[in-house]
Amino acid sequence: MRSFSDLDVYLFKQGRHTRLYELLGGHLAADGQGAHFAVWAPNADWVGVVGDFNGWEKAAHPLALRPDGTGIWEGFVPEARQGQRYKYRICWPGGEALRADPFAVHAETPPATASILWPLHGHVWQDDQWMAERRQANALHAPWAIYEVHLGSWQRGPGGRWLSYREIAPALADYVRSMGFTHVELLPVAEHPFYGSWGYQATGYFAPTSRYGTPQDFMYFVDILHQHGIGVILDWVPGHFPTDAHGLAYFDGTALYEHADPRQGFHPDWKSAIFNYGRYEVAGFLLSNALYWLREYHIDALRVDGVASMLYLDYSRKEGEWIPNRYGGRENLEAIQLLRTLNTMVYGEFPDVQTIAEESTAWPMVSRPVYLGGLGFGLKWNMGWMHDTLYYMSKDPIYRKYHHNQLTFAIWYAFTENFVLPLSHDEVVHGKGSLISKLPGDIWQKMAGLRLLFAYMYTIPGKNLLFMGGEIAQWKEWNHDEALDWCLLDFPYHSGVQRFVRHLNWLYRSVPALYEVDFEPAGFQWENCWDSDQSVLSFFRRDRQGRAVLVIINAVPVPRYDYVVGVPRPGIWREVLNSDAACYGGSNVGNGGQVHTYPEAVRGFPFGLRLTIPPLAALVLCHEDDYPANWLESLQRIEAANPGEAHGSGL
Repeated sequence: MRSFSDLDVYLFKQGRHTRLYELLGGHLAADGQGAHFAVWAPNADWVGVVGDFNGWEKAAHPLALRPDGTGIWEGFVPEARQGQRYKYRICWPGGEALRADPFAVHAETPPATASILWPLHGHVWQDDQWMAERRQANALHAPWAIYEVHLGSWQRGPGGRWLSYREIAPALADYVRSMGFTHVELLPVAEHPFYGSWGYQATGYFAPTSRYGTPQDFMYFVDILHQHGIGVILDWVPGHFPTDAHGLAYFDGTALYEHADPRQGFHPDWKSAIFNYGRYEVAGFLLSNALYWLREYHIDALRVDGVASMLYLDYSRKEGEWIPNRYGGRENLEAIQLLRTLNTMVYGEFPDVQTIAEESTAWPMVSRPVYLGGLGFGLKWNMGWMHDTLYYMSKDPIYRKYHHNQLTFAIWYAFTENFVLPLSHDEVVHGKGSLISKLPGDIWQKMAGLRLLFAYMYTIPGKNLLFMGGEIAQWKEWNHDEALDWCLLDFPYHSGVQRFVRHLNWLYRSVPALYEVDFEPAGFQWENCWDSDQSVLSFFRRDRQGRAVLVIINAVPVPRYDYVVGVPRPGIWREVLNSDAACYGGSNVGNGGQVHTYPEAVRGFPFGLRLTIPPLAALVLCHEDDYPANWLESLQRIEAANPGEAHGSGL
């Protein structure tokens, strides 16, 4: 707990204060005897704090309005203690309301809505090694294999209860490490009243949801993942907020955090309020919140939700339903400035983390530096790739030759941004079905097609993201009220897909050519992108030293024998991955592990290979001199540690 300085007041009024959570909210005294409360409510006539410490008496503890023009009310309550519930009673002409604390770090478990007095100290971090070295793990030239997780439904306890942060941490960390993923991305954890919103309708922006424990429990969760060498990405939602009575909407009787005009302040898709990004105090709230998660919880990256909805004033609106900017355009200038300021501040203080934009349009330079005119994000989700790829893979193989460009088109813009290739939760909800259910054919073809989809994602340029359940070929659409169907791993087809994803992850991490040059043309070269008649694609990936791997994709359930491809080096090319291998549930068609070149030029390459390409499968080959020995070592270590299948600890 500390007092406002003149500098704090200045930064608050300028929207540049990034530690507002140290000043606003409820803060326990150092000795635990009493608490200081401060809340921004500039248009209120009277503000007080009510709670367990005063029997929720309406007028027991009024707060005083600061005389400095900040609109902040504050006061000290000697009777307040840790763990007690409280709200602000805010009165204005013609009305009053009880509001939760916008800066509370802990909250009651919904459907209860009060804030809870709670300290941020108490957890002793043990992730020093990760924090010292994470610059490499989070770098753009590093491998990113992201496992997207909803904490309430990855795994559940007896009777279907939620697991706590402390219970899920070791189980998830063990599973993710064994599977070879590099990062976990969490659907939003900020407190949210409606569980079915998955966290995307937050009211407690500074409070990890108490459904799974306390702030210190969430710190423990992040700490454990870091100790296992796993980065933690947090989904962050600055695009909108719900209008629940205890939340931010009309906080002091006026549109304080949001725009008053519904053409600017109401989101038609999500039926929620939109932040007024041009109001300095609101910008400070959001900037402080983003940096809070990085500072206090050691988060490694923020995935910013709904960026497109922030950038466009006419997003999901018809003519006449939106207000142009001061130049008459549809760009939200205040949101653009906020995002640029956010990224500048994040990378200025934390050069070893990343910000990731979920941006679904062709807005230019999303992941380019602010000083070049970009928005300043480190990475951007490639929604176009996702839509094109799933559209292609949903087609019956007999028709895929007519849609060949759906697979090849993404490369033509692949280097305009730093892309993440997402197969996220959004693709397995709202009647869209699971990944495996999108694929045509019998069960063998579906499983082969899923392995092919994963192989394609991991081998083309871009970082990789897979939502939980995809790796076990879950049949059912994701349901946030149930755990994943881990029992499917008792069946060979499903355990085969899981084994393939595990091997694919470790191969990806062992071969720099698959990740080191993701965002430059030098890392990719077509071998043949024109063979639509046979639905075959072939290309090279290269690392900084020029070492190449050859990837061949056959998108139909027919083997291709004596298929000719060109390669740059003579000798033996070894088959390092075959998605049709019997251990994955495939038909075991392949090349016996290796193939020799012959001295004839093919499509501009000096040497050729004659290959057998398995049905509905991907091959990854490399020259014998570049064979990744650490790949074999990794596989041996993984299989020794997982003699059965990795179900996750305790499942």
